[in-house]
Amino acid sequence: MVIGKGGRYIDERDALSHVAGYCVINDVSEREYQIERGGTWDKGKGCDTFGPTGPWLVTPDEIPDPHALRLWLEVDGKRYQDGSTSTMIFKIPHIISYLSRFMSLQPGDVISTGTPSGVGMGQKPQPVYLRAGQTIRLGIEGLGEQQQRTVEETP
Repeated sequence: MVIGKGGRYIDERDALSHVAGYCVINDVSEREYQIERGGTWDKGKGCDTFGPTGPWLVTPDEIPDPHALRLWLEVDGKRYQDGSTSTMIFKIPHIISYLSRFMSLQPGDVISTGTPSGVGMGQKPQPVYLRAGQTIRLGIEGLGEQQQRTVEETP
């Protein structure tokens, strides 16, 4: 989601009035930084080009219930994730209220709410990690679709 009205200590009952809109964010992770190099979640999420956002911003009046949207992700045509915002552990009003306890939220701030089950690291019998040349396609009902091609990082 994207914040439209700033605030601090936002009450959950008022939280949705702070939302400018909703969009698709590809919650990409660089697992080598998180696992092999002893990194943390933020190091694995903050690489250049990570977190592609869009294709557009959908205003709240166009989304009657942000907790009733289907979302999915495919890699090279194979569906790995197929879920719904109805299963979010923390609902949007709670997320906004919680974050605003620790920091001021400003117009334009982007909050990513996470990902449904099916991430590559959790695949059985062994993890499946992205490789250079693969195509990622993902989308959220009513918010649009994205497609990215993975490339190897060059120093």
